[in-house]
Amino acid sequence: MVEGKKSINFIRGILYLLPAIILMGIFTFYPLFNTFIISFKESYNYMVGSYKKIGFGNYAKLFQPGNSFFKFLINTMVMTFVSVPISITLSILIAVALNSIKSLQKFFQTIFFLPYVTNTIAIGMVFSIMFESRQGLVNSIIESLGGSSVNWLGGNPNAILLGTDVFKDTFFGAQWFTSLIVLLVYIVWNSLPFKILILLSALQSIDKQYYQAAQIDGTSKFRIFSKITVPLLSPQIFYLLITSFIGAFKEYTSVVAIFGASAQSIGQENNMATVVWYIYSYIKGSNATSPGAMGYAAAGAVILFIIIMIFTGIQNLISKKKVHF
Repeated sequence: MVEGKKSINFIRGILYLLPAIILMGIFTFYPLFNTFIISFKESYNYMVGSYKKIGFGNYAKLFQPGNSFFKFLINTMVMTFVSVPISITLSILIAVALNSIKSLQKFFQTIFFLPYVTNTIAIGMVFSIMFESRQGLVNSIIESLGGSSVNWLGGNPNAILLGTDVFKDTFFGAQWFTSLIVLLVYIVWNSLPFKILILLSALQSIDKQYYQAAQIDGTSKFRIFSKITVPLLSPQIFYLLITSFIGAFKEYTSVVAIFGASAQSIGQENNMATVVWYIYSYIKGSNATSPGAMGYAAAGAVILFIIIMIFTGIQNLISKKKVHF
């Protein structure tokens, strides 16, 4: 009798999950599997399904001299490993500050959450106007304070570039570094609301007895923060680390929103492009008409997938020692 009920419940569970499984199979698992297969088809024509042979030619092209994939991969890495730690650190500090403010907490929550519900492209356009190299708001403020205009987005030879001494003789250049600052400010600012919301919710669920006991013992605020708040927030911080790294590796919208479809500062060539931009350029962009374009895009997508999986696995290993559930 009991076994019969378990079987019925199991069948019911499968039936309830079946619509979601079918949809995931069509729109998630099949595309992943198909992308992996296409990545090995050299000179693949997706319109007719023809290809020359199965091999590693598409992967070899990604890293051959003269191909920009490696440069775009470095761009993506820099954006990821700079923006994610900064955004998570800021979101923790802001969430703790908001949690300590009782009277205007809802008001500030609304202010900080507004970017999350605002169109990304629209915000990017605002940033591109603010950091415009000739008459942008940021340069106007700098000049009013006695400073020199900065060539943030290119196109103003009379403005200064940041990091000239360090990046002048590199294959990136000072214009890349200057424009990267604008992009990082945008990415960090745009990613804060969701992180703050998650952390603030977690902070409000922490048992107040921990803080009361620490205050009775005369523990300093910094020690309370480092020994109580951060460890108890570690599951949420780990979750945000995983999702933030995945999102940062897939960065595309922010670049296009500020620098346009060509992903470049004025006068440069795709200097702000990312791996996802490279993949998209072979699917629907400027390189879509080149022979075997879909195969190159698929190979790039597989490489990115492997990189994301590696870093996710590393984070999972670290979490076993550092996360307190």
